[in-house]
Amino acid sequence: MDLFGGRLFGFFLILTRLGAFFAAAPIFSWDVLSVQLKIAAAVLLSLFFTVLTPPPLLNNPAPIEMVLLLGQEVLYGLAMGIAAYCLFSVIHMAGQYIEQEMGLSIAQVFDPFSGEEGHPLGLLLEILFILLLFSTNSHFLLLEILSRSLERFPPTSPPHIGALMESILRSGSAMFLLALQLAAPILAAFMLLLVVLAFMARIAPESNVLFLSFPLRIGMGLLIIGFFIPYLNEYIQQFAQWLNRLLPL
Repeated sequence: MDLFGGRLFGFFLILTRLGAFFAAAPIFSWDVLSVQLKIAAAVLLSLFFTVLTPPPLLNNPAPIEMVLLLGQEVLYGLAMGIAAYCLFSVIHMAGQYIEQEMGLSIAQVFDPFSGEEGHPLGLLLEILFILLLFSTNSHFLLLEILSRSLERFPPTSPPHIGALMESILRSGSAMFLLALQLAAPILAAFMLLLVVLAFMARIAPESNVLFLSFPLRIGMGLLIIGFFIPYLNEYIQQFAQWLNRLLPL
């Protein structure tokens, strides 16, 4: 393989990793972005990273070796994208926990990001979190992740598949843990409300506690969420820390 062919194949390796990452990562994988825009962004960034961190040249690789290298890049890009998506989904999952306590779990709205039906409260919190990400330029963390991955693991030597699977499993566990931690104060407030309603049912059995619980749960949930929104900014810092901790970099 000549010098031009080696550089071209290195570019395709980087493009494969970025394309797989874009297919699974938050923001880049949204349906609201056109396919042409995603391809153009992947190609331009691949050209940039190829110049910034030139991939090593291969000496006449066999076709099967080239296919295996491309497959490794796909696995690595997907693993990073899935891990980042799990941490990004913490806000949406915390909103679903709160919706269940408010009695809004059946409500459905159109999600413009995924193009499917979604939960209204989780979508609202996710939109607010996205606005905070863009306002603080924290969305560049995803591009920084790609740059660091290319520096530590060049296209011809990605991490072992065991490390990639461990990263995905740990990210999934962290998603449930962080979502529960974010929603824990609100869930505790709803538990206290249920205790109060139980006392009311015992003290005044003639009152329709079930009928009164719905407006109380919805009103208290909306009130507490107003106090909860400022803490989304603090999760942005945790989001960056967990990305550095869990992603195979």
